[in-house]
Amino acid sequence: MNRIKKGDDVIVITGKDKGRRGTVLNVLENDRVLVENINVVKKHQKANPNAGVQGGIIEKEMPVHASNVMLYNPSAKKGDRVGIKTLEDGRKVRYFKSDNEVVDV
Repeated sequence: MNRIKKGDDVIVITGKDKGRRGTVLNVLENDRVLVENINVVKKHQKANPNAGVQGGIIEKEMPVHASNVMLYNPSAKKGDRVGIKTLEDGRKVRYFKSDNEVVDV
């Protein structure tokens, strides 16, 4: 079970976007996550009329390593470490380590 999933609200803890919050758009297979409006780079794109792609300088999000983001805890209003535990009914859920509050309901 992954500690960070698509749709989670995360906060960046290192890098040029430190302290910024965003929503996870995609989780990639090499321990990287794509976060909305985080790690935005400018890419010089060549036009391709056959595919209908316009040329120019575009801005796009690039993935960041999962270790550089923390799940945002709304009750503590800051990033928090996440653990995984099994409930009495056998389900595995994620929980915040600071207050043992379950993330997945």
